[in-house]
Amino acid sequence: MERLEKESPAPKLTDEQKSEIAEVEKCFKAKEAEKEVFLGGLIEKARAAGEFSEVAAVEEQLARELRRIREQGDTAKEKVRQAADKTNDG
Repeated sequence: MERLEKESPAPKLTDEQKSEIAEVEKCFKAKEAEKEVFLGGLIEKARAAGEFSEVAAVEEQLARELRRIREQGDTAKEKVRQAADKTNDG
């Protein structure tokens, strides 16, 4: 770990950048929760109706949506980190 830190040091984030990353995480966690509630409700309705193929389809949709949201969140956080790199380099 220490050797990696010497070769490619992690950018030092300012308090503002840390706060920005926390806000991004909060926003994307809320989006995840919203999808889980909405699609989870559809899954429960389909399960109660015995429509098991529909259950599987909505579960797959939920997995795709959550993956997409997480990727978007990671991209947004990476932009903040890249800005920190530019700040530290300049």
